[in-house]
Amino acid sequence: MSNVSTRIATANTGNATASQRNIAPNYDRTMLACFVGYITQAVINNYMPLLFVTFAATLGIDMARLSALITVNFVTQLIVDVLAGRFVDRIGYKPCIIAAHIAALAGLLTLGLMPTRVADPYAAILAAVMLYALGGGLIEVMVSPIVEACPSAHKAKAMSLLHSFYCWGQLGTVAVSTLFLFVFGTGSWPVLACLWGVVPIVGLVLFAGAPMPRIVPEGAATMRFADLARRPVFYLMFAMMLCAGAAEQGMSQWASAFAESGLGVTKVVGDLAGPAAFALMMGLSRMLYGMIGHRIDLTAFIAASSLLCVAMYLTAALTPLPAVGLAACAVTGFSVGIMWPGAFSMAADAMPGGGTLLFALLAVAGDLGCAGGPALVGFAASANGGRLQTGLLFGSVFAVVLLACVFVARRFAHSAHR
Repeated sequence: MSNVSTRIATANTGNATASQRNIAPNYDRTMLACFVGYITQAVINNYMPLLFVTFAATLGIDMARLSALITVNFVTQLIVDVLAGRFVDRIGYKPCIIAAHIAALAGLLTLGLMPTRVADPYAAILAAVMLYALGGGLIEVMVSPIVEACPSAHKAKAMSLLHSFYCWGQLGTVAVSTLFLFVFGTGSWPVLACLWGVVPIVGLVLFAGAPMPRIVPEGAATMRFADLARRPVFYLMFAMMLCAGAAEQGMSQWASAFAESGLGVTKVVGDLAGPAAFALMMGLSRMLYGMIGHRIDLTAFIAASSLLCVAMYLTAALTPLPAVGLAACAVTGFSVGIMWPGAFSMAADAMPGGGTLLFALLAVAGDLGCAGGPALVGFAASANGGRLQTGLLFGSVFAVVLLACVFVARRFAHSAHR
């Protein structure tokens, strides 16, 4: 009898183990880790620029070398975007995303501990930028395909919600840093740099214990670059991402200058009324779609947002009322909110086998737009006597092209489903 009982118990244990093996993993922790990943990227992209005046005054770093730090950050992330499509799939997502957070943490700690302890502070800051830009580039490339691959009833909603966390991270970085430096003095910036390292540590711990979904869906063949290059829809999505980045940063980067020149307010007020309000509205747009996106057609929402973006660019450029122009800058943030995550979702739906390579190439397109958009607005303004309104008028072209791309994408989608 005891042997029978033992066999029954063993069989039940085996069945329980088999049932446990058949239970689908819970990806809630994975999603939360991705949200924290975008907050990490917001910290490393937005904290150091707040210190430029302090670096110039206390470390003797001129504006040309400070500007070079922005370029190094952008170029490093762009190089990582290009290379990630080749090595991430080979190494594995979990090791790479953990390495990304370690690099971000190392960069923040280097920024906090080294510049005041070495003979050449600029070299230490440059090393910090390169380290955390390496982490930021990897995070940007990886978290979107991870969220896209996690089981979800409405993937575009999840993608929009994910990208909203960059906006909240940007707002939090500016607000917390401003308050901390006001209370403890600008000389406390190295301490704050180390404290911001808590964010990538949290992401590191979350990812270490989180399951990783299958990036390329079951039954879909992994696409190589040659496969993507043969698909006209790939070039369409590349153009959408380029214009999305240009439309977003074309206004965001000039919002503070527009506030100061248009209203004559101080830089603190200009930053709050300009880029901070822009980021707030962009975050609200992404969160709104993240909450009710299942009721809204994605391409229709992007098309409507593109129309709103064109209207806001034109309002900011043509209105004689500075306050109205400033409000248009903020609403532009709402209009561009869905563009980047929406283009990611549309591309993943059109090319399910694209995997990491597709998201990496789209990140390259977005980063090129983020760099080129503000530059073109600035060049147009400079060519017309420094009138920023003329530059913004030129910038409306980005949203017009994006709108055209959305209509073409809808035709692609309808053709594919016939």
